[in-house]
Amino acid sequence: MKAFIGLGNPGSEYANTKHNAGFWVVDELARRWSVAFQPGKGSFVYAEVPEKDSLLVKPTSGMNTSGVAVKMVIQNWNIDLADLHIVLDDVDLPLGSMRLRPKGGDGCHRGMESVIYHLGHTGFPRLRFGVAASDHKRPAEKYVLKPFKKNDQPEADDMVQNVADAVASVLNHGLQKTMNDFN
Repeated sequence: MKAFIGLGNPGSEYANTKHNAGFWVVDELARRWSVAFQPGKGSFVYAEVPEKDSLLVKPTSGMNTSGVAVKMVIQNWNIDLADLHIVLDDVDLPLGSMRLRPKGGDGCHRGMESVIYHLGHTGFPRLRFGVAASDHKRPAEKYVLKPFKKNDQPEADDMVQNVADAVASVLNHGLQKTMNDFN
């Protein structure tokens, strides 16, 4: 089974912020695949997609402690690290771009830092969604907690679709081909 875990912050005050790009992508996949999220046994919600042998997850503890939920998901569903895919925002990538990698560091992202810390490993795929629009991007911790400006929102909406397409490609064609096609 492959798991796609979108990182974000729970609560209506964060719903439209750039830091919730990971949530937006897994929400789009749930919509496409007609599945609903349900509470997990821990600080996450999930939706199983049996026909795709996959799992969609949103940690509910907050971005900076996402690793706790990710570790629970891996343990509960016995997910191999190679089948764990973290979907997250990246303030260092321009809006409209994405980077899919089989492994790597935290990129100064607190959510990814938490995941790496709790798993004790960096060898799992991650799909980063560029959120750096034309406006001032620093300090990053404040920038990502704001919504996109009105003129940038259509590009962000398109990017959610593209990242969801990349996830579908991982399932249909594998990680390497998807990296070649989408990076």
